Amino acid sequence: MKKWNSARRHKKRHAVIAKIKLSMLLLWILVCCAALLMGQEGADAPATVGRLTFSGVINPVSAEYIIDGITESELENHDAVIIEMDTPGGLVDSMEDIVQKMVNTDIPVIIYVSPKGGGAGSAGAFITIASDIAVMAPDTSIGAATPISMMPTGQGNFPGEEDNEEGDTETESTLMHKATNFYASYMRGLAEGRNRNADLAESMVTEAVTVTAEDALDQNIIDLVAGDIYELMDLVSGRTFETTKGEVTLDLNNARIAEFPMGFRREFLYTLTNPNVAYILMMLGLMGLYFELSNPGAIFPGVIGGICLILAFYSFQTLPVNYAGVLLILLSVVLFILEIKVTSYGLLSVGGIISLFLGSIMLFKSSFPEYLRVSMTTILPTVIGVTLFFVLCIWLTVKAYRRKPSTGDLGIVTERGIAKTPIDKDGGKVYVHGEWWNAISDDPIEEGEKVEVIEGKNLLIKVKKVED
Repeated sequence: MKKWNSARRHKKRHAVIAKIKLSMLLLWILVCCAALLMGQEGADAPATVGRLTFSGVINPVSAEYIIDGITESELENHDAVIIEMDTPGGLVDSMEDIVQKMVNTDIPVIIYVSPKGGGAGSAGAFITIASDIAVMAPDTSIGAATPISMMPTGQGNFPGEEDNEEGDTETESTLMHKATNFYASYMRGLAEGRNRNADLAESMVTEAVTVTAEDALDQNIIDLVAGDIYELMDLVSGRTFETTKGEVTLDLNNARIAEFPMGFRREFLYTLTNPNVAYILMMLGLMGLYFELSNPGAIFPGVIGGICLILAFYSFQTLPVNYAGVLLILLSVVLFILEIKVTSYGLLSVGGIISLFLGSIMLFKSSFPEYLRVSMTTILPTVIGVTLFFVLCIWLTVKAYRRKPSTGDLGIVTERGIAKTPIDKDGGKVYVHGEWWNAISDDPIEEGEKVEVIEGKNLLIKVKKVED
């Protein structure tokens, strides 16, 4: 009996061990299958590309947008970042910030100059040549990267351009020559670092050379010409490119595109940097403060004017402001105010209009491209509108000064009434404008006769007799 029980227990033990081994084998098979499936899914997962779209002037706002977009692509482990760009150029400091971020990032940066008819001028040429992969759409251009001075002492001539003005012209020419040489070497360094045509890139700075997309491809300034972003990804896939981290081969077929929009805040700040917007904001600010000072207590015009002026000053820090133009505009406001106080028969108003127009033209330096100056189509309507505003305010103010008082003893001068008692030099009572008044008269006036007020002072009026 004991042997039978022992054999029975031994058999059960073997059955349990077999079940455990079988369970472990099934678990191991499931883990291997899951690993294979995950590996297959990871292998088949499409690449991800960050996409930034920018069109306009290179300035601190656009630089912040591009730098943050590249940083976001790094954090999201994107395979590459594509920056679609169409720019006439911009500020050197902002361009340098973008280039430094591009050459120090861990992911390939693809600059795509588009759409058709666009271009990468001036600062945009530096950014394009600094990219890991440079692509342009057909019918676009690149070049004209000669730096322009933003010094307040002059108008910022191109190197070699003569100036008839005396003073700091020679010094400015020397500084411009130094700046041109520096950025020529800077451009050559970027081109050589990307195995691009360094001689042509340097001539874009020294001679303002501009080339089309097709010529840029033929002369080894860019890598590809693509009609749209999808064609770009197809052309890039399978090709090996030299980057700052070494050679890289991208596979962007069916890649997922992660959009990185500029956002409301950046779009708003970027709009403020438009010279036409900055000019209009300054005009609105001056009009608001003028209205508040001429009508104390209105509050709303003063608040709006102060906000507009602060926004205008924010814009001025990114634009080549000529402070002689600012002073002329302020002088025009002073002349309009003096027109109220001084009898000039309109000469001060004419001087204000001329000063306002000249200041508007001189507000931004004339040698700069159109995107850094106020357009004449903005200046003329604004000058006319501001002039009409000030003239209207002056007319209303003068009209208010000349208006006869409507209350008190001065308010009833020329009013007519009836003598309620005999009136002479010693006084009497009259009923005028629904009120009883103490009155005197140089000539005796009988009770009941009609009178007219000719003077009033300290609640005593002087009257004269009038006929019916």
